[in-house]
Amino acid sequence: MKGLKKIALATAVAAAPFAAQADLKALDDTTMGNVTGQAGVTIELETEVSIGEFRYTDEGYLAVNDISIGGGSVERDANGAVTGVSGMLDDLLIDIDVEADGDAVIDVHSISGAPIDFAVAVGSVSLNATDGSGDSTLLASNIGIEGNIGLLNIRVDTATDDLIMNVGFNVTDMDMDVDFRGVNVRDLTVMGAQFYEGGTGAPAMFAFATVTVGKGTSAATGGDALEISIPSFVADIGVGAVEIGGESIGSFRVDNLAVTNTTMKVYGHQ
Repeated sequence: MKGLKKIALATAVAAAPFAAQADLKALDDTTMGNVTGQAGVTIELETEVSIGEFRYTDEGYLAVNDISIGGGSVERDANGAVTGVSGMLDDLLIDIDVEADGDAVIDVHSISGAPIDFAVAVGSVSLNATDGSGDSTLLASNIGIEGNIGLLNIRVDTATDDLIMNVGFNVTDMDMDVDFRGVNVRDLTVMGAQFYEGGTGAPAMFAFATVTVGKGTSAATGGDALEISIPSFVADIGVGAVEIGGESIGSFRVDNLAVTNTTMKVYGHQ
């Protein structure tokens, strides 16, 4: 909260010429600490985000086009092409606190107490050449994802310099065309580990995971790396239909998928 104290002090200094006339008194440091240290900041948020293109360039580039993030549901035209999302990402309450040990804590939940519904639409994902050949490969298109967030807590730990995220979510419907393989995925769901067992409540409805992002060391090069750790992630995953040539070849589901003790290190190469 040191930053808040400095802002308050600057405000008090700026107000000094008016204090005599208005019978105001500048706050001392102890008083300011009591005022600014009682609670954190709460933000109520509603938003809708659209991105025309996200591009990652190496030599060629990967392009993700026509991204929409909001609430409600994914919208499609008469031909099934994704056109956007139907509503705003709303009912969001974000609590931000800095604890006595210096850790920053961000808790995201809903105003109503209900899960936060979200929708994501992506028009296309493609690989593109930059050597003048004009070559490109359409990897996927018409991607629509709908679901809910039941838990999202974020902590920046000053003792370890790690970013720690606890998340509970589900995907109630996901469709996508995998164009470069001629395969379509329909009605994909990601739910809690007890969903297929007929369970109720949060353990069945939401998949939970803890994700830690920090600094690591590459085993191959000995250099610095971005380290991402997932101690445990368990979920029930289903696919309503897999289509090849426009016809369904069936559905499948994965019961109690468990991903544990997982560590990924990311670093650049020549």
